[in-house]
Amino acid sequence: MNYIIAALPLLLGAFLDCLLGDPYGLPHPIRLIGRLISRIEGFVRRRMSRDLRRGGVFLAVTVLLVSSAVPLAVLLVCYMINLWLGAVIEGVMCYYLMAGRCLRDESMKVYRAIAAKDTEGARRAVSMIVGRDTAVLDEAGIIRAAVETVAENTSDGVTAPLMYMSVGGAVLGFFYKAANTMDSMIGYKNEKYADIGRFAAKLDDVLNYIPSRLTALAMTAAAPFTGLDGRGAFRIWRRDRRKHASPNSAQTESVCSGALGIRLAGDAYYFGELHKKEFIGDPLREIENEDIRRANRLMYAGSAIVFAAAVAVRIFIFGGIIC
Repeated sequence: MNYIIAALPLLLGAFLDCLLGDPYGLPHPIRLIGRLISRIEGFVRRRMSRDLRRGGVFLAVTVLLVSSAVPLAVLLVCYMINLWLGAVIEGVMCYYLMAGRCLRDESMKVYRAIAAKDTEGARRAVSMIVGRDTAVLDEAGIIRAAVETVAENTSDGVTAPLMYMSVGGAVLGFFYKAANTMDSMIGYKNEKYADIGRFAAKLDDVLNYIPSRLTALAMTAAAPFTGLDGRGAFRIWRRDRRKHASPNSAQTESVCSGALGIRLAGDAYYFGELHKKEFIGDPLREIENEDIRRANRLMYAGSAIVFAAAVAVRIFIFGGIIC
């Protein structure tokens, strides 16, 4: 029975994510964290404008403390009342930390728009899930952006939270998601965010260092089971996994590129500024709309391997503690 309670939060979280996805009509903890980041950023820019790097550290530490303390307090109360109640509430929290269904749904909006020959609709859809400028993208560029986002966020949005929740429960999961959300909001290297977002960006790099590499290996192992090229995935991963300004992003992008037999990355515009990037993978064929669906299959298959391992780790850690 103890092992069931230990595994229940991850099992329930994954089930709800697969069933419901992102509950757009309900308050979402990650969106609340985003609002907190914006509020504290405004405070830092007003009160600590002379030293934005130190202000960025203050911002990050405050957000991390609040984002972790609130779920910790809630779970302590719930588990003290009843173990099953605590496990269910933690399962709901885990659900909010998983983004597999949302990632698939949002990328498939791009797929459907391309299939309907609605290029402008596809640009709008992809602009919701990427940070780059999308107005200049042609059809191939739109598809490539969607595939890259699915590949990169397989780690950031699905497997990394699973790994952290397996060893530290929903509390550590919220700590990770708060850091990841800060990176996505203020972790840019442009003039506006270079100082205030520096600490958050570096912290996100550290937190994703191991998960991104384990996810790349899981995706490589999963590739043959989805009808993709496992050997190609491993070959391109070994060759191109460092071809990115981030130490982590190219890990899963290179696997996806090799598995699909397409070339990803390359130059992109951010906030109107051209950023030069190396290509990842070999152009064995032209990218096509169906690659978005293939990338999603690879995301789910790789995530399933990580999920099974995460459940086993959680049972090992928490199964003997719960009494």
